[in-house]
Amino acid sequence: MAKLEDTIVGIVPCYLKSHSQGEYVFDRGWADAYERAGGRYYPKLQVSVPFTPATGPRLLVRGGIDQERMRSALASGLVALCGMTKASSIHVTFAREEEWRDLADHGFLQRTDQQFHWHNGEFGSFDDFLATLNSRHRKAIKRERRDAVASGITIHALTGSDITEEAWDAFFAFYMDTGSRKWGRPYLTRQFFSLIGERMARDVLLVMARRNGRFIAGAINFIGADTLFGRNWGAIEHHPFLHFEVCYYQAIDFAIRRGLKTVEAGAQGEHKIARGYLPQTTYSAHYIVDRGLRRAVSDYLDRERAYVAEAGRELTEAGPFRKTDAADT
Repeated sequence: MAKLEDTIVGIVPCYLKSHSQGEYVFDRGWADAYERAGGRYYPKLQVSVPFTPATGPRLLVRGGIDQERMRSALASGLVALCGMTKASSIHVTFAREEEWRDLADHGFLQRTDQQFHWHNGEFGSFDDFLATLNSRHRKAIKRERRDAVASGITIHALTGSDITEEAWDAFFAFYMDTGSRKWGRPYLTRQFFSLIGERMARDVLLVMARRNGRFIAGAINFIGADTLFGRNWGAIEHHPFLHFEVCYYQAIDFAIRRGLKTVEAGAQGEHKIARGYLPQTTYSAHYIVDRGLRRAVSDYLDRERAYVAEAGRELTEAGPFRKTDAADT
């Protein structure tokens, strides 16, 4: 058995990048301003799971090791790596809150944002979830679910071997259409979908809508230990409320059936609040070498954090759930 001092006890996967695409924590404005002032923003170091706005550990520490001490060592190592690579900055995105706080002690600027997550109150059915909403939102969701399938549309929640190459072909067409319109250059290949179908189909939920014998819309989700992660959506026909049914309500249905605690419905989208998804703070940490840029970004982030916190409070208060002191039934 290897001695402890010969064993890797901590690691930070990171990327040296020449652009800011696929990150969901936007710093293009910082890059543009710095380069207009004569600086060189790229390359930069990025610590993240590529193309995935999901919170998780970023400073990876072996069990049985002093976690706080090792995270501190890893943060120092990142700063040293930044100097070795002559990167302008380090960006640790969708980190856990404790990592975010530890990184601040090493000169990383703190940034927050928000997503919208649904939380399972140990519901036995979708109707149990609906019972926690106020009357107006409860009726609206029932109407939306009815209207979404009113044109002869059927909904299919596919996992495992139920996900066929026909379904992947259709979903890839949806993905390319939406991606081309929203981002300009979709980054996932058709082979990617076949590979995840081959290697991790049991961890994939593909919600597909069908009409007149063909798939017309779909959303892909990834099944974690206690969380369903919603990702891409697309459609070749557009019907009222179909997006909400395929992306949000079917995800809630599935999470209830599987006993999952949370549905993370991807980045952005205040419209999710009316569907039972409430604000959840996300955390990122940014180390910037240039003192002038660092000072400007720090001032901006101070204001942004305050705005995110206040918006979260207001949006939570405006949520669809019944107030405990209300007489609503």
